[in-house]
Order: sequence, then C-alpha cells, then structure tokens
Amino acid sequence: MPDIKKKYRLLGANGEFYMSDEPGILGGNSKAKIYGRLDCPAALRAIKIGGYTQYRVFFKDEEAAIATGYRPCGTCLPEKYKAWKKGHEDQ
Repeated sequence: MPDIKKKYRLLGANGEFYMSDEPGILGGNSKAKIYGRLDCPAALRAIKIGGYTQYRVFFKDEEAAIATGYRPCGTCLPEKYKAWKKGHEDQ
C-alpha cells in the first residue's frame, strides 16, 4: 500500500488557497480577518460553542496572514495587536 501523506489547505500570501505537506502555524477567521495562534483561547472558545469553524483558515506564517489583510488577535497576540492598532488609529 502506498504511503499517502496528509495535505493541508493553507491560505497563501496571494489570497489563494493551496495544498501543503506542512500544516499551518497560524489560524485565522476569514470573516473577521483576524489571525492568531492555533491554541488561542478566544478561537478555541468560539469553536467549542460551534461558531467560527466555517470561517477558519490556516497560514504557513505570519507574513502570509498580513499579506492577505488579516490583523493580529488581541487575545493571543496582544503585543502585535497593540502595534497593529497603533498603526491604524487614524483609519
């Protein structure tokens, strides 16, 4: 029987999905355009109550998340969120 390697669906920096041999290191919410850690307490709470899963996306790295217009999560990435918010105060 051939060895079938699992593939992961990731959102690339160009905004297109692609299949990868490696899992993403960050998760995101495509509706809210937020990215964060896979163990984010806020995301895990939302998933546990049945929300959010239809909007879940995964990223290879932070650069891909930022390139597609996602912002850092205030819960699991507070320092990055503060820096992002400071840069967007006038908008």
